[in-house]
Amino acid sequence: MAATTDRPSTVRFLLLLARDTALFLNGYTIGVIGGVITLTTREYHGNDFGMPYYSELLASAVLAGTVCGMLLCGWTLNGIQSGMILSPFPIILICSVYSIWASDKSPSLNGGELVRILCFIRFILGICVGAGHSSGSAFPFERWVKQDGIFGSTQHWWFVLGTKTMIDTGFVVATSVPLVLHWIYGEWHHLTICNVSLGLGAVPAFVLLWELVVLLWAFEDQSVPESKPLSSFYIPYWFTLRQYWKSVLGLSLAWFIYDFIMYPFGIYSSMIINNITGGSLPLSIVLGWSVVIVSFYIPGTLLGTFLTDYLGLKTAMIVGLLLQATVGFTMGIMCIPLADHIATFSVGYGIFLCLGEVGCGSCLRLLAAKTAPAAIDGQIYIIAATVGKVGAFIGTWVFPQVINVFGGSKTVRGNTGPFWIGSGLAILSAVLTSFLVKPFTHDALEAEDKAVQQYMEENGIDVGRMGIKKVPEKDDV
Repeated sequence: MAATTDRPSTVRFLLLLARDTALFLNGYTIGVIGGVITLTTREYHGNDFGMPYYSELLASAVLAGTVCGMLLCGWTLNGIQSGMILSPFPIILICSVYSIWASDKSPSLNGGELVRILCFIRFILGICVGAGHSSGSAFPFERWVKQDGIFGSTQHWWFVLGTKTMIDTGFVVATSVPLVLHWIYGEWHHLTICNVSLGLGAVPAFVLLWELVVLLWAFEDQSVPESKPLSSFYIPYWFTLRQYWKSVLGLSLAWFIYDFIMYPFGIYSSMIINNITGGSLPLSIVLGWSVVIVSFYIPGTLLGTFLTDYLGLKTAMIVGLLLQATVGFTMGIMCIPLADHIATFSVGYGIFLCLGEVGCGSCLRLLAAKTAPAAIDGQIYIIAATVGKVGAFIGTWVFPQVINVFGGSKTVRGNTGPFWIGSGLAILSAVLTSFLVKPFTHDALEAEDKAVQQYMEENGIDVGRMGIKKVPEKDDV
């Protein structure tokens, strides 16, 4: 029996690496479109492609698909193999075929035709990425790290490092790729750079495919535990709604606001820099400052893990949100002098994103993973994460409209308008978190399992059917 429960460390490492690769792919696929929008706007300068309508379509298509993929594979299957096995094949096929086909056909297309093709492809990509995101999400990870002897505050560190930091790393790499390709191809090959940037999304998918081949072999040997779908558990929905509705509502609203702010600010960062500089600077400078801005994502997640050790998850999240709002309001107030110093503007922009990751970026997944026991936490996590992606989808449409309301893309005040809205929403999120989200400690999962076990047993419900292992009392020997 011990041979089946003691999993080889190499297999455990590959399983976690596969999850990390799926999340990295999520960040890359979403983040790469920001540079593509800037490049295509330069390519079709004076054409209607530069209108916000087309930019919004390109930015939101993959997010719409991601929501569908998360609902399809996250809610119905919710297994280790499910989404990750489904996701690489269409991603590899679509990215590879598109990168070859588009290199020859894109120059002959007008702006509208190119947008329609890209939106269709990216919606399909989004479905595949959403499937991988659900299967690589955080809620099983925290339970597994304890099996490898990782406890206490270190658990939070590895938890965030293996989830949100991987998504942010994919986002940073996606922003850097168009810049590197611009250095290679030069100033007048915008569509080629777009095609190759999108096509390179096949690389992490190939890596994920290789990892899954190894993992399937491991599953056949029963070297890793078999993951059961949600349908194999009995889930008392009345109990879930009565016990956790407040936490689910708070986490979902906070995640909605977080993605509503962070994804558009990341995707449109190069567009904002291009607008602030009047569209006259070389693309290497515009894309370069965009990379600097987005790179602040990563230290934000790392700093957030340390902050949770001292303040706790809920307090750290609220502090991060309030600090982000302070920086955002400062950016809005000092918009004119900052616009004359693009380096200072970019650093302030990056700090705004960094503080967003310090708060919600580092804490939301941990809070969702600790909210409920066994199979219930999976559902809560997927609900909150999916609502968040809906917020990101809406945010990509609202962001350009906010710029127009504040004065338009050709004015400094217009381009800093989103900072006012984002800062106000950050304060709203802090208020919602303080009232609706309950605080958690490092041992919250065990405490929650024990409390639910006691409640269920008192009401005559078999907790084993919910996937909850019986927690022994301290007096049991």
